[in-house]
Amino acid sequence: MGKWGLGYNMDQQQFGVQIASGPQNWAVLQQQDGYAVASLSGSWLLQGDAVPKNAQVYVRVMSEENGTEIITYIPCCMHSGQKWSVTLNKIPAGGLYRIETSLQIDNNPAKEWNMRGDMIHHVGVGDLWVIAGQSNAAGYGKGPFNDPPELGIHLLRNSGQWDLASHPFNESTGTIHLENCEQTNPGHSPFLVFAKLVRNEIGYSIGVVQTALGGSPLSAWNPDENGVLYRNMQQIVKSVGGRVKGILWYQGCSDCNSAESQTYMARFKRVVEAWRSDLGDSSLPVLTVQLNRYTGASSIEGNRAWGTIRETQRKAALEIPNVYVIPALDCPLSDEIHNSPAGNMLIGERLAKTALAEVYGVAVSHRAPDLSTALFGQTSSGEPAIRLKFDNIRGYLITIDPVESVFKVEDTVGKVEVVQWKVVSKTEIELVLARQPEGTTQVHGAYETNPAFFLPLDTGTYMPMLAFYGVKVTGSIAG
Repeated sequence: MGKWGLGYNMDQQQFGVQIASGPQNWAVLQQQDGYAVASLSGSWLLQGDAVPKNAQVYVRVMSEENGTEIITYIPCCMHSGQKWSVTLNKIPAGGLYRIETSLQIDNNPAKEWNMRGDMIHHVGVGDLWVIAGQSNAAGYGKGPFNDPPELGIHLLRNSGQWDLASHPFNESTGTIHLENCEQTNPGHSPFLVFAKLVRNEIGYSIGVVQTALGGSPLSAWNPDENGVLYRNMQQIVKSVGGRVKGILWYQGCSDCNSAESQTYMARFKRVVEAWRSDLGDSSLPVLTVQLNRYTGASSIEGNRAWGTIRETQRKAALEIPNVYVIPALDCPLSDEIHNSPAGNMLIGERLAKTALAEVYGVAVSHRAPDLSTALFGQTSSGEPAIRLKFDNIRGYLITIDPVESVFKVEDTVGKVEVVQWKVVSKTEIELVLARQPEGTTQVHGAYETNPAFFLPLDTGTYMPMLAFYGVKVTGSIAG
């Protein structure tokens, strides 16, 4: 080696192979059909005056867990000006990996003794999930929690650098994306536990890409409106290769007003359509969270707006292919509107089960009770009633507090008092009414800004029913 003038003169340039472009340390590469592609390029340099007859840059991929070769030495394309490049076409899903470069001099067959080269550490090959929405997506849970980092769960921070994923996700140190820079320091997020549960089941790395911003309205995500966060997401996703596995979406509070709530469905459909078009995936999964409660000041108008948004979120999962929704109304808060760490852990688990079942094909119960029909009828003693039938019941419906005011009924005259409600079968709830409804009749469930806390549960999953609003009551109970 001395022949090439390799010494320890600190004034000299770094010798060997330098990587100028390629994956970052801690990056997660999006796999497709079990493999990922990575391109690298750079330069090489010898010290001293001697000129080799032949210089060849090699790249290999190593397991950081056990030191075995995943991809053996691959010769790179050598270019003029002592430049090189290579594309690794089949890096298998898994990791963590180390990508090594080295320089072979004059065809020395002992490649393990090649001249040194730069390395890229802690690279995973798996799936990327984009986090989008407002503050509960950004993660504002406050207080102690046990949700530590885990190797193989990596986060693209707002600095543009990959890192081991740890809370808080959406902090703005060195941010290069001022569009989604939070005005205060965020806290606990539901998406670390989401990624852990998914990775533990599927066995390869998960990368999370944070693009959310507290307080952001849907218009900021809609390319046909303001679209500032939509464009920001495009830029960020492009920086990680342009392909992702899915979107984790938690938004809606800022649209809980009489104007935006009425157009939310059409605008949300447009957002999903744009994401899928841009990412070249017409069936891109979008996992959503139905709004939790807001315990601040409420009004009739506010209650109706929150009900409308929750109903839209419920319907979106029924009407838009590969859009899914989970409930959150039983999740505790850390202030009047932000989910606590305990609430985030529940939300993350529910989202993970949804992803495992719907995206990865794992047999796991993940659906919440969802109203399918509301029918006119009467009780066994002849009192007017409405029978609610629910889909997605894994066990059977139960109630913890049957005197809670969970359900409301309205007809063309006005409010119809619900005297009593009770579970009458595995999948059905009966509402006993004070009078016979007249004309068009609608039923609401847990629609208000801060609705009843003890909602009907499915014993198979212990998830509460999804809130609903303005569901038309039809027909009559058979028999």
